[in-house]
Amino acid sequence: MRTGQTLRMVGFYAALLLFCAFAIFPAGWMLITAFKSNADLYDPANNPFLFNVPPTLSHIGFLFTETNYPVFLWNSFFIGVIVVAITLVLAVPAAYSLARLMGHWGEHSSIAIFLVYLIPPTLLFIPLYEVVTLLGLANTVWSLILVYPTITVPFCTWLLLSFFRSIPREIEEAALTDGWSRVGVFFRVALPLAVPGITTCIVFAFALSLSDYIYAAVFVSSTASRTVSAGVPTELIRGDIYYWQALMAATAIVGLPLAVVYGLLFDWLVKGFQVELPRSPRA
Repeated sequence: MRTGQTLRMVGFYAALLLFCAFAIFPAGWMLITAFKSNADLYDPANNPFLFNVPPTLSHIGFLFTETNYPVFLWNSFFIGVIVVAITLVLAVPAAYSLARLMGHWGEHSSIAIFLVYLIPPTLLFIPLYEVVTLLGLANTVWSLILVYPTITVPFCTWLLLSFFRSIPREIEEAALTDGWSRVGVFFRVALPLAVPGITTCIVFAFALSLSDYIYAAVFVSSTASRTVSAGVPTELIRGDIYYWQALMAATAIVGLPLAVVYGLLFDWLVKGFQVELPRSPRA
């Protein structure tokens, strides 16, 4: 019996170790490549996982001084902050209204809202481009600020519904009995209890605006208005010349901080995706 338990534990930890190695490998490869010199990277006789030549910061300097990467970073940050603000302003009241003020219709509408999020971007970018062009926003960051909430708002509304449903109605009814208004209950009772869901929405909306490529590449062609996801490939892949070290550095600078944030907020993110199913009227 002990032998079987030992084998199961060894198998479990071996699988866990392989999974961790698989997950960490891309980040490790990015960091190693970002600091490699050309003589080290392009010599097939060298070990690609080691620094056969002393590491260098020249490629990171090239990224920030000889490319438009700082502009891409600023555009991505600006768009992400605005998209997060728009998403919260629209999704939080919408989710609370559907969960509390719309009866059973509101409770069962979450699936219909989520279906909007499942529409592929490849089907939407052409009609959305027509809308952006008619509004005169083509080739500007405002085109992306207009488009991204069409993805983030439905998803975040669906996500927050579970949080507001999990709040006992008795708490809000007691606050209403004490003389609080519905607005006061919303801000002083519902919102504090839904902080994990709101945090999940912030991370999701910002990460989506940062990682999207289709809309960023189609709607914006000016270098001064590009984001990291669309600007880095066009700036660092010039014909058949690939600036691999700068590409890896550009990816690591954006990707690793996001990975750290996801790790710190992992518990809240998991709770955010634990959707509570609507209760049966007979319950």
